[in-house]
Amino acid sequence: MGEISVRDELAAFVAERDWAQFHSPENLAKSIAVEAGELLECFQWGAEASTERVREELADVLTYCMLLADRMGVDPNQIVLDKLALTREKYPVDKSRGRSEKYDVL
Repeated sequence: MGEISVRDELAAFVAERDWAQFHSPENLAKSIAVEAGELLECFQWGAEASTERVREELADVLTYCMLLADRMGVDPNQIVLDKLALTREKYPVDKSRGRSEKYDVL
């Protein structure tokens, strides 16, 4: 028997609880923003944060991102690769290496 993927584990978790009915794209996008806020809260008062708390909040963000990708019928790995290809065009190495300016300033 093969290894169960994160996607499969998430699907089983949601199905066991009958939560898919609440996972509209809008609700999942809201949940990503809420969890991202909780991740940012880890750093609210300084650059140091509890690694364990950051891991937990990052897991929440990634979970909702994966659920949204699944709901939208897109492969998370592929959309990241597609976006990376576009970003490579906007930020060629010779112009952007070591610089943080936005592409329209380069």
